[in-house]
Amino acid sequence: MSVVKEVDFSPHSTPPPSVPMRIWLDDTDSPADVIDAMALSPFATGEQPWSRTTSLGRVRADAPLTAEGGRLLRVAQHTDGYETRLIAGEGWTLRVVRNANRSATLTATAVSEELAGSVLEQATRNAEEAAPDADHVRMGFWWRSSHGPHRSAKPITTSSWREIRRNYPTAAAGRLDALMATTAADVTGRLVLLHGPPGTGKTTLLRTLAREWASWCQVDCVLDPELLFNDPGYLMDVAVGWDGPGEDEEPRWRLLVLEDCDELIRAEAKQSTGQGLSRLLNLTDGLLGQGRDVLVAITTNEDLSRLHPAVVRPGRCLAQIEVGRFDAGQAAEWLGRAEGAGPGGATLAELFALRDGRPAVAAEPAPATGLYL
Repeated sequence: MSVVKEVDFSPHSTPPPSVPMRIWLDDTDSPADVIDAMALSPFATGEQPWSRTTSLGRVRADAPLTAEGGRLLRVAQHTDGYETRLIAGEGWTLRVVRNANRSATLTATAVSEELAGSVLEQATRNAEEAAPDADHVRMGFWWRSSHGPHRSAKPITTSSWREIRRNYPTAAAGRLDALMATTAADVTGRLVLLHGPPGTGKTTLLRTLAREWASWCQVDCVLDPELLFNDPGYLMDVAVGWDGPGEDEEPRWRLLVLEDCDELIRAEAKQSTGQGLSRLLNLTDGLLGQGRDVLVAITTNEDLSRLHPAVVRPGRCLAQIEVGRFDAGQAAEWLGRAEGAGPGGATLAELFALRDGRPAVAAEPAPATGLYL
């Protein structure tokens, strides 16, 4: 879709009451694109020169998302649950985008600033479900769809660090104490690296970190990190383009969570991922990260020796913590009995399985002797 606006910029001309607008459509445009253009038109022409936008999470299924006197003009629905609506009233236009994950984005244009604000306030009133209990923390989730980058905020169940500390081996718990107690004034490096075998509780740690840092840091999880660092536009939206809190709130740090990014940070990452590693390093310790209070947390199952030296160099990491297995003694203490874990110890997932009476797959099976002995 292309848009052409005809404007007379002559210094002696009288500004016209509206700016003509022409729209060309072709077979690459979707019904949602048509709604986008129609919603943009009154703002672009100057008929409704005021615009306000807001985003919602956990929108109620029965929320009307409209204002008094609104007339539904267009609806574009997609099989993936994405829906766009165009609603108009006297002197205002409202574009409503609802996503399958129950988030929504609303943009109101109007003939006055007051009317735009009123339309948006009416459309969003009581639209979201009540906030969950205090054992939740609000996390953001980024992904890129065919409609571009999206962010949705959701309440996630968490536990405090005090409640889950016993679920981590002594060597890791001591270092995690310092990480959980970190404040904005303590930030030096911009990278938090958690490495260790599967089943050791790295994802749980990130949820708890979001809770422990909630007073000063917003935690956002990127669901498709393999796309993030291969698409500069997507990276700019996630790392630079989102300002987080509202106008009346104090700006906060942001922590971008990238889970299981082994390919991105391995020693051979330069050859296998192209510019991905360079852009990650630029975000954590380069021009892209300058002036933005952004941290990056990465989890990986790789051994530290297999990671790219640029990732683990001194000064880059705020924390670099191995979340490993419990040794036999610590496993027995966690279980409350001497038998069960075996001489090789156990991961946290294996300990929960043993405690609950489920079969636990041994992480370190005895080596096969074959025909050699």
